[in-house]
Amino acid sequence: MNVFSKIEHALRKRASKWLFRNRGTEPGEVFLHQRRVFIMPTHPGLFFCVMLVALFIGAVNYNLSLGFGFTFLIAACALIDMHLTFRNLAHLHLAAGRATSVFAGEEVQFELHLINRRKHDRYAIWLDFVGEGLPEVDQAADVPGNSTRSVTLSTPARRRGWLTAPRVRLQTRFPLGLLRAWSYWQPDARALVYPRPEQDAPPLPLAEAEKKDGQGEAGQDDFAGIRGYQAGDSLKRLAWRQIAKLDAEMDGSLVTKYFEGGAASEIALDFSLLPPGMDVEARLSRMTRWVIEAEARGVPYAFHLGDTHLEPALGPTHREACLQALALYQTA
Repeated sequence: MNVFSKIEHALRKRASKWLFRNRGTEPGEVFLHQRRVFIMPTHPGLFFCVMLVALFIGAVNYNLSLGFGFTFLIAACALIDMHLTFRNLAHLHLAAGRATSVFAGEEVQFELHLINRRKHDRYAIWLDFVGEGLPEVDQAADVPGNSTRSVTLSTPARRRGWLTAPRVRLQTRFPLGLLRAWSYWQPDARALVYPRPEQDAPPLPLAEAEKKDGQGEAGQDDFAGIRGYQAGDSLKRLAWRQIAKLDAEMDGSLVTKYFEGGAASEIALDFSLLPPGMDVEARLSRMTRWVIEAEARGVPYAFHLGDTHLEPALGPTHREACLQALALYQTA
């Protein structure tokens, strides 16, 4: 890292701590007023300043009228660039959108809205999440005058439970790249992270009243066909022969193998009946897999977890209620 990069990094870090300290979650629509937008020279901008000083000193030493004119001309261009860079970000309105629920280990996508209520267009506004351990992945957006643009940012979901959206950094170097204007925003958005489904989980358990084959569990040895891939499906069950025949350019999609077994008309998923040697997270992971399997096979299932007791049912509402209970079990 050269001298200019070190100076830029140090100035940015000090300014961020002083002016852009974390204000906590900001509900509703947020307005980027002038005090929330900071502007500093970039690496090329610092080099441009050094060049400007050198030109001015040379013009003074040699008493060059043309040198003075040229120096003041490019200095005026820099001042105009400063105004345009600051205006490109200032007075922008921000609002949080939807957030998708995912399983632990996947990427959560947060939708963010940039609202421009001014007549002038805004170009090359870059957004990314900032925080320890977060990948630096920027998304660029152009926001025409009197319009709204939506940007989707992703962040890894490492643990189950509610995941609050990380802090968002907005920055722009438009139009010349000599200066960088940036601001921070903590959107009021969160996503629910379900437990990671267990890989190679045992067969679904049968409810006591529905054991018709005398086996005590719903087997998974009989191949019954294929179905579309669903979030949480084991990669080992992908139907590779059928996938190989799919043309990705023709809207091809992943498919998984579907197994049946036993003769259960309904099943019961009870957290307390799982092996006591398993830790809590492993039990939740297994029950998550069973919920997905029961929904895929169309078998009504009862659900028992702590104080949550649900009667046998099927459908998105029942599935979401079970997965939410698993995600929030014993969380603060």
